[in-house]
Amino acid sequence: MADHLYRVELTASFLDRLESIEVFLVAADAGFAFDDLLAEIRATVIPNLRRFPRMGRRYLANPPQSAEALALLAAMPAGAPDALREYLHGDYLILYTAMDAQETVVLLSIRHHRQLSFDFARLWPSAPEH
Repeated sequence: MADHLYRVELTASFLDRLESIEVFLVAADAGFAFDDLLAEIRATVIPNLRRFPRMGRRYLANPPQSAEALALLAAMPAGAPDALREYLHGDYLILYTAMDAQETVVLLSIRHHRQLSFDFARLWPSAPEH
């Protein structure tokens, strides 16, 4: 019996973050690291999420504490914050959501694990910007 696979989509915000990672790595003479990241996304991250869409931990398992982050989460569409998941792959943290009805995983953002936060205002334009 074949495994049921989800479709994986990349949002514009995810692609923008990839571009900023590329700019940073190329400026640091580490363009090869960006090539490695892209290869790992294709060969490992996407196949894993296609087979196991809930493999990442729930984003709200450790909810943010700042008033600003809590306000941005409150401004998201109903149910959206609860659907957010995090997938740690190497030095990168990927924010995504799995939508069962559409059998789709949507990659929302990617960042180095030492960066402060995801940019929710850009992910959901209806959220107030601070």
